Amino acid sequence: MHRLVAVAGIATTLLVGGCGGDPLPDNAANGAADTIAVNKTIQQRLPESIRDRGTIRFVTDPSYAPMESYAPDGRTVVGFDADLAAALGSVLGIKIEMVPADFSTALDDTATGEYDGVLSAMTDTVEREKKADFINYFSAGTSIVVRRGNPQGVTDLRDLCGQVVAVEQSTVQQDLLERSQQTCGAKPISIRTFKTNADALLQVRTGRAVAILNDYPPAAELTSDPATRTHYQLASTVQYEPGMYGLAIAKNNPDLRDALHGALDELIRTGVYNELLLRWGLTTGALQASSINGAGGVPAGE
Repeated sequence: MHRLVAVAGIATTLLVGGCGGDPLPDNAANGAADTIAVNKTIQQRLPESIRDRGTIRFVTDPSYAPMESYAPDGRTVVGFDADLAAALGSVLGIKIEMVPADFSTALDDTATGEYDGVLSAMTDTVEREKKADFINYFSAGTSIVVRRGNPQGVTDLRDLCGQVVAVEQSTVQQDLLERSQQTCGAKPISIRTFKTNADALLQVRTGRAVAILNDYPPAAELTSDPATRTHYQLASTVQYEPGMYGLAIAKNNPDLRDALHGALDELIRTGVYNELLLRWGLTTGALQASSINGAGGVPAGE
């Protein structure tokens, strides 16, 4: 893990962001991010209900460093997504809460209004765009992570046939494994799904699964962080099926979507977005411009 991102919240909730043009907290920002000012024009795009409430609530699954994970205190959410939330809040002059919850139900819970959005390294897909609009902010593919030493000699997806593979449920990695079964013939992959990525990783670490599929940034983090690199390694440098992460907003909330999209564009324009990527070692996933529903689903507003 890296540095803390914002003000520790109550219980498992983290409040991030700034108000009235305040800079990001000292422990969460350096350089350009220190001087993020409220953009009044973009702020006015926020729904009146959000402005009256004074907060935006994003659901996240903090088991996916360096995108989002728990700090050593066990309750503060840290990572690129948390830093991005703080920066978006500073542009909009509003507090943003990163609320830990179940990844597999995050989109449904957002659709019902329990949360305002999902910011949790969620890949934008055509299927998911049926439930939410996605503000695209990052690009990544899937990598195979195995135990250090790679005792089963796994180098690609075909080597997973006949093996036990762990994966977080309701992820694009689960979908990829299920589609890969077509090449396995009489030796299918035994896919075991878990509520969190941390639970799935434990299966690999303890030898109960030969591999786990993760997006490349968390996979690379596992194999380089001193706390985990003795347990895990990449099976290869291949990234399967690159896609874009998206901040998911309910279909019936276009004003919030447009305000957040405008705030992201402002962060890209001012260089803060690239600075945050650099801080977390994620510059290879940078987007030159943001988009909405970039996976190819029905464009927002149509």
